[in-house]
Parts: sequence; C-alpha cells; structure tokens
Amino acid sequence: QVQLVESGGGLVQAGGSLRLSCAASGRTISTYAMGWFRQAPGKEREFVAAISWSGGSTYYADSVKGRFTISRDNAKNTVYLQMNSLKPEDTAVYYCARRTGTYSYSSYSSREYDYWGQGTQVTVSS
Repeated sequence: QVQLVESGGGLVQAGGSLRLSCAASGRTISTYAMGWFRQAPGKEREFVAAISWSGGSTYYADSVKGRFTISRDNAKNTVYLQMNSLKPEDTAVYYCARRTGTYSYSSYSSREYDYWGQGTQVTVSS
C-alpha cells in the first residue's frame, strides 16, 4: 500500500506562485502515472495535471495550461506541481493521486486513480 502526502499549499496573492509536493511512501510510484486534482467549495473534484510514469509526457487542464507545470523525481518518490500566475479561481484543495495499474497511460478521470493524498489547501487572494 502506498501513502501520499501533499505539502506546499498556503495563502498567496493573485499573480503569485506556489510549489506543491506529493511525497509517496510505502511503495514506489516510479512505475505509475500520477495526477493532480483539485476541489473548490461546492464544486466537484476536477483534473488539473497528470504525468506519465517516466515523466516523458504531461497533460494539463485547459484552465491551467501555460501556468502550471507537473514534474516528478522518481528517485525521491515525489511528484510536484509548480503553479505560477495564480488566480483566485485556483483556490481549492489540491490532491495528488496514483494512477491505477503500472505503466498505464495518464488519465483525466479521477475514477482511474486508486490512491489519494489528504489534500493541501491553496488560497489565492485578489
């Protein structure tokens, strides 16, 4: 079983930056695609970004494309989300998740991820 722990959230002004980390323990995530999702109050959880197991392919929601960058360090068993040019509408709890199945393609659907972290709050003030 794998445990995922997000960190790096906080309060930032619009236009600012944050870097989220997702540290995995218990098992390696190096053979799994990983994703970031977010959930704002009163809204459904939505896809933010995903990265292939090798790190060679990345995918983004249109709303964050060009502002957010997902990356991974398999030696550290960690996935990152660099968030730049933050907007108030980026305010949400951010979750990292492990894609079901080794060497699987990345997915936009939360149903295809089996392990989730507890989330980290990101608040962007205007």
